[in-house]
Amino acid sequence: MGFIAEGNTLNWEDAKKFANYIREHGIIQFLNIYNANKDRSGDQFKWGDEVEYILIEKDQQTYKLKLRANEILDKLIAEEKANPDGVEYLWRPEYGRFMIEGTPGKPYIGLGKQLLTIEESLISRRKNVNRFLKDSEYIMTLVNYPRLGCKDETIPSAQSKGVVAESQFLSDLIINPHFRFSTLTANIRQRRGKNVSINIPMFRDVNTPAYLDQTSYISPSSSREDPTNQPYNIYMDAMGFGMGCCCLQTTFQLSNIEEARTIYDHMAVFAPIMLSLTAASSVFKGYLSDIDARWTVIAQSVDDRTSQELGTQPLSTNKHLINKSRYDSIDYFISRSSSYRSEYNDLDLVYDHEIYQQLIQGGIDTQLAKHFSHLFIRDPLVIYSDKITIDDQLHSDHFENIQSTNWQTVRFKPPTPNSNIGWRVEFRPMEVQLTDFENAAFIVFISLLVKAISELKLNFYIPISKVDQNMKTAHFRDSCRKSKFYFRKNINDNSTNDKIEDEYELMTINEIFNGQEGSDFVGLISMVRKFISTQNFDQDTLNLTNNYLEFISKRASGELLTMSSWTRDFITSHPAYKHDSCVTEEIQTDYMNRCFDIYSKKVKEPKLLGSYYN
Repeated sequence: MGFIAEGNTLNWEDAKKFANYIREHGIIQFLNIYNANKDRSGDQFKWGDEVEYILIEKDQQTYKLKLRANEILDKLIAEEKANPDGVEYLWRPEYGRFMIEGTPGKPYIGLGKQLLTIEESLISRRKNVNRFLKDSEYIMTLVNYPRLGCKDETIPSAQSKGVVAESQFLSDLIINPHFRFSTLTANIRQRRGKNVSINIPMFRDVNTPAYLDQTSYISPSSSREDPTNQPYNIYMDAMGFGMGCCCLQTTFQLSNIEEARTIYDHMAVFAPIMLSLTAASSVFKGYLSDIDARWTVIAQSVDDRTSQELGTQPLSTNKHLINKSRYDSIDYFISRSSSYRSEYNDLDLVYDHEIYQQLIQGGIDTQLAKHFSHLFIRDPLVIYSDKITIDDQLHSDHFENIQSTNWQTVRFKPPTPNSNIGWRVEFRPMEVQLTDFENAAFIVFISLLVKAISELKLNFYIPISKVDQNMKTAHFRDSCRKSKFYFRKNINDNSTNDKIEDEYELMTINEIFNGQEGSDFVGLISMVRKFISTQNFDQDTLNLTNNYLEFISKRASGELLTMSSWTRDFITSHPAYKHDSCVTEEIQTDYMNRCFDIYSKKVKEPKLLGSYYN
């Protein structure tokens, strides 16, 4: 969820008075970090994962979201405080009172036999939490609870229209009780001057009424052109719909700043591809949607832009016209490697010119200065009243305040002050999967790919505008099997002589991973295998990675379904489904039962997992 501290938080009217101060000192803190670490080199390849879980209770024959994850988290964190060096896993709060985030207690170091422990770690984490669950409670790795926002879907039951989110659908009780989360919710709403407005297309089945969802709310707009008043639309009005989604993330410490900058760029290109391949969220607010992935829902749920920043009113009190939510794909490549070409940065970047000059004068190169001056067009959203005046040499709170609330597909992470932590890259787009096997497969694959990029000098560059188009494509229904994405034709070529438009073409996910027939493009699975062949892996590790790669290859080929596609098939073939896009409580109950049975291996689901999870 980003930077979390203890203390009293300021409401928006008070917080905005300190926005410029936080920005100014955030940049000073970054410059201090940069100057202390710009020449560090030779850091070990350390890495880790973050897995998010939802807490549910089986209430007689139905399922409900259980709003007491914070109580369980208190017990887990108490164990950590009692033995900070001895705990196997670290547990952290997430936005929802029904969510928990788990990470390894210590980073993984290198590859090789380390890879044998990933799936075991994920299994053990669940057991770690299960000690504090009641008999009727379970944790699950589902991206989103299908009927979140429908009535009576939580325990305890709670009323909507609270003072924090002011949502027509969600109660404030679903928000984690840590002050950061309620302040973030209220300040986003107050900064933009109204509730967030999340609109996604509804799956249009044969019996779906055109204005089905409009019967569940009072429209916030009288305009017929507003998305909330359009046919076949699903409307959501609170941060909880987005930040209540679970994801799978990985973070990598690289050897130095230059390697980190290069990995950042290439993984940004790869982000939409992995969003499509891991797509696992097709139901929102009790409706079957016409998208497969969560990203746009979260982006809209934390979009704090004002009317001026959106361009619907002239700029007066605001400074910038901003083209994206603060939760979106990146806007700018930052590597200085030989494979980078300035033409790849083909977006009209919005950045703060004063901050840019401050960074340039502080010794930062043009690309990195533009990157951070772009991030710092945003206001700080959560300010702690007792942490405004701090020592900029010792702390990075103000820098992290803005850095950590730019929730982009990839995050470039400078070292923590006065620590042994190096330059890192966080890979953020993947959707969490139903089983620990799937999550481990993707974690291992990404770790191998990151090292392959560095060791084999792979080149994924395409114009960043095409990356944006790929992000949109990744949301399409069944994009993993049916859509095409812009991808580089020759990922081994680092020359800069060709025309930019000749360097890439549209490919299917299958072609990207498994190669193109009649072409020299062999696909990413082959390139990762090539990298593995250069490593001295023992036979057990080779067998494991081969199993994971085979699974991912079949998911990419369409032989195995994504969770989103499997969910659609389950719902549309359910005997109670009326082909009206509605996911009723009965359908959800059977769906959750099926998910439990798959995870616990009571049943096999070959369309989703083949023979890899028995």
